[in-house]
Amino acid sequence: MKPRKEWVEKAKKNVALDAVKHVKDGFVVGLGSGSTVAYAIEEIGHKIRREKLHVLGVPTSYQSFMLAIKHGIPITTLEEHPILDLTIDGADQIDDELNLIKGMGGALTREKIVAFASKKLVIVADERKKVKFLGENNHPLPIEVLLFAAQLVMLKIREIGGKSVLREGKGKVGPVITDNGNVIIDSNFGLIHKPAELELKLKSIPGVVETGLFVKMADIVYIGKPDSTEKIERKK
Repeated sequence: MKPRKEWVEKAKKNVALDAVKHVKDGFVVGLGSGSTVAYAIEEIGHKIRREKLHVLGVPTSYQSFMLAIKHGIPITTLEEHPILDLTIDGADQIDDELNLIKGMGGALTREKIVAFASKKLVIVADERKKVKFLGENNHPLPIEVLLFAAQLVMLKIREIGGKSVLREGKGKVGPVITDNGNVIIDSNFGLIHKPAELELKLKSIPGVVETGLFVKMADIVYIGKPDSTEKIERKK
């Protein structure tokens, strides 16, 4: 077995390369966030130059925006292209039905909007992210919330069985502020057996902007393993 860090990075690169094969000339592509997607953004830039493609990118965060600029991907917006051909993004957890938890990087709202606008959502992750049920290993569910409503939302989440904390910044005092000017609440619900039901409950709370539950949105998932890549397609 290869050292953990070595195989994980290799797995991330491999799934990114597989995902970028879906990018075609003339495509408008949603660019997700995170360390695995960073490899995909780099490869899209290489592909544009190598194959002389006309491809536009819609970033989901300042991170993906800066990476797209660095790697020569022309940028556009949902205002100009409200329907996207493809989005490539990562995930924090992936269950057996290809439902996702996303948002540990804080970009969940823009990621969900861009994913919803896309004809196809391709997810890239290493095998550590694959679980039987979302919420395994005490993994929190990120929820973007208006700061004005944060305490109210945490109270209502407690009433439906969740335990919440306001995500604190690193390198600065105070809470994490999203690209949209909101805060992130990380909530633990234990094993999430009915993600669609939980999503509806959370979205009914005033002040909740978006949740990190991506239910029945992923079309294709590439899972990186130490010596191989697994491709999983959602059953229609």
